[in-house]
Amino acid sequence: MTVKSTLSAVGVLGVAMLLLFRIAVHSKGVADMPRFLELVALQSVIYLVVAWLSLRSSDSRSILVLGLVFAALFRLSILFFPTYLSDDIYRYIWDGRVQAAGVNPYRYIPAEEPLAQLRDDKIYPYINRRESVRTIYPPVAQATFLLVTRVSESVTWMKAAMVGFEAIAIWAMVQLLSSFGFARQRVLIYAWHPLVVWEFAGSGHADALAIAFIALALLARRKEAETLTGVLLAFATCVKLFPIVLFPALYIRRSWKMPLAFVATLVIAYLPYLSVGPMRVLGSLPDYSSEQGLLTGRQYFLLALARQGLNANVPTWAYFVFVAAVLGGLALWMMWERRGDDTRYLRNALLIASIFMVFQAPHFSWYFTWLIPFLCFIPSVPIFYLSLANFVLYLTWLNDTPNRVLIYKALIFGPFLVLGFSIHRLHRLHRSNEQSV
Repeated sequence: MTVKSTLSAVGVLGVAMLLLFRIAVHSKGVADMPRFLELVALQSVIYLVVAWLSLRSSDSRSILVLGLVFAALFRLSILFFPTYLSDDIYRYIWDGRVQAAGVNPYRYIPAEEPLAQLRDDKIYPYINRRESVRTIYPPVAQATFLLVTRVSESVTWMKAAMVGFEAIAIWAMVQLLSSFGFARQRVLIYAWHPLVVWEFAGSGHADALAIAFIALALLARRKEAETLTGVLLAFATCVKLFPIVLFPALYIRRSWKMPLAFVATLVIAYLPYLSVGPMRVLGSLPDYSSEQGLLTGRQYFLLALARQGLNANVPTWAYFVFVAAVLGGLALWMMWERRGDDTRYLRNALLIASIFMVFQAPHFSWYFTWLIPFLCFIPSVPIFYLSLANFVLYLTWLNDTPNRVLIYKALIFGPFLVLGFSIHRLHRLHRSNEQSV
């Protein structure tokens, strides 16, 4: 397609996508969830067409600008509406308010008496589990909550801040795309993705901050700025914890700068909050692990499938050993492997991140958002599927029995694994045929 025809297509698809956002944003409660998911399915089709166009067209500033204008409009169209898919943002604002009052956010449960003077009727009543758990968010997230809420303690402002962090991530991705000689409009693969728009502009999830640091770390790695790479990856880890698995992919063999910077940044980030003790600084993570079935193994799709689908009595500790062996072996291979082109570290990062997500099999859709930036550089059909199919998890609003959740996760991870294995086999067969010629 020519640039002119691609521009026309992006314009038409952008208007259609924007209209769907404006319709879906009025969804309320459990009863509207099926209709909301139907609208998201239509958005996903439009998104895939735009992703295909961005991959097939040559580098074009006009396509990039038009695409980013629509991406901004998508976010603005839902930014000022109440959150629908999650209420986590109220905890963010509360944590910022608590810190502004000079209190360590890991010290008290919101309902405890020492924080009574901070309660109001706009934020406090909507904090999830306010009477039972302390905050779970790591220190860089906490510092961000404090800074953002010093401007305004409103839901809209917190969402706007997360969209601002997205803008930083998009800038870094454009720079990285340009450095590899890829078409810059491939960033629309991220910017138009329905999941990131709904979860960040719609719900204000802090994952946007983690993605910003991940994108900056990938750019720093490209520039061989080892110390900065370690610092930025540590920042991302101190927002969401998951990004720590990217360490072996970004590590440069026999380098000490990146590991030292990573560890030092982690220690420094936690120091201001250690007044509660080294264990309590983990916040509600132990309680969360118990509630979500991380300790019993209930959350893990592969383990649940073995236990329920195959009727195998697999202990949780055995699953942990298996996961540690796979991820550990993969990490060692990545840290010592030196073959491949300049994008090798991006491929390795996507590989270990996606495998980790299969092992983890989280219950919440926004946990998958950090995989999406990699699609701009490594357009993987299985990851495209995984990033869109996880909207199915919102069906747990209608039915969250263990068997039903297993079915939902089977719909997400089953096709993903089949696609991944099939494409891997085809690539190996293709390489084998080339070598035999």
